[in-house]
Amino acid sequence: MIDIPAPPTDARAARLAISLSGTNLERAGDYNQRVVLQAIRGRDFITRTELATLTGLTGPTIANITRRLEEDGLIRKVGKIQLGRGQPALRIAIDPDGAFAIGLNIDRDHLSLACLDLAGTVRASVSQEILYPSPAAVRALASRGLAEMFATAAIPRDRVIGVGLAMPDRMAERDLRGRPADFSIWTDVDPAALLADLLPWPMHRDNDAAAAALCELQFGAGRHSASFFYLLISIGLGGGLVLDGSFYRGATGRSGELGFIIGRTGQAAGRSIETRVSLSALYERLIEAGCASDALSALQSDDPIARSTIDDWLDEAASLLVDPMIAVSCLIDPQAVLIGGRLPTDLIDALAARLTAALAPYGAELPSMPLVARAATPSIAPAVGAALLPFADRLLPSDAILMNVAR
Repeated sequence: MIDIPAPPTDARAARLAISLSGTNLERAGDYNQRVVLQAIRGRDFITRTELATLTGLTGPTIANITRRLEEDGLIRKVGKIQLGRGQPALRIAIDPDGAFAIGLNIDRDHLSLACLDLAGTVRASVSQEILYPSPAAVRALASRGLAEMFATAAIPRDRVIGVGLAMPDRMAERDLRGRPADFSIWTDVDPAALLADLLPWPMHRDNDAAAAALCELQFGAGRHSASFFYLLISIGLGGGLVLDGSFYRGATGRSGELGFIIGRTGQAAGRSIETRVSLSALYERLIEAGCASDALSALQSDDPIARSTIDDWLDEAASLLVDPMIAVSCLIDPQAVLIGGRLPTDLIDALAARLTAALAPYGAELPSMPLVARAATPSIAPAVGAALLPFADRLLPSDAILMNVAR
């Protein structure tokens, strides 16, 4: 008999685990309230009649839910509108100040902190370019960033509902160029404990590519593409999978880990393609060519040798991504493959064009050919996506809320 690994036992996985048990009125009521809140978030304003039509809920149910949401400070009245004969309809809208969440992205070459309001606006953000940051550096950035946010962005502490943390999987274990020996300390660091006094709210953690894909789902391509694969190029290489409007994590929460695929040709043969398709790999090639590197500014150099080196890297990256993209296309059938991360936008566009050209000869054999394009969301997408995690846990809808699961 084959032993099937047990699913993750963390609280988040338990909440999302599917059970065949029925639901109850309390759980269904919570779900309905989340659906209504999300429907309001998606518009500048809406009437209760429009909400009933949009959600399929009855007028009295909508009235009760919107009353509770207003009492909780999550929505507000914004006047009335005449829709026809009779009394004008009351317009309601999200109160952006009703709730806030903080997102923190810890990576091997930078730190980013962002604060998102209930309407989905980034109210404040701070970033720092730092190679292989120590736990002390993370604390310093969090302390400085929070002080700036609360002082200048008018964010009340008592309306913060949680913190999202985005980090690469196996961050301390990947043998990327320049990694110091003491960076292995991150293997034993509990980020929640490290930041407990600075961020005294519930913490929700996901990997950086998943968080970036969530950001794209909420604010970018997700508005018109129900299924896409997100390719995150940072100091490493990651991926995130969105299927039918929901982020798919897989059995162990690590779906989309494109960077771990083993290359078959050239210098990537027998190695993970992350060692060749990443900012770390690009910086290494620039150093070998005698160019300055280890900073994003080096990628905007007008030096002919640097430009030639970058062009060569783009060609190799496109070539190495062909097989993974064919697999993604055949197995997942996404509407688009979206490239995001910290590459300058002109280089992302160039890579998308090269990858499209490299895939073209196989188009007749594939069931479909996805669009390859630059992601719509910014380079701080992992931090913004991390800030969505507390909202998803506390306020936004999920089918799993209807399931009767152990906590």
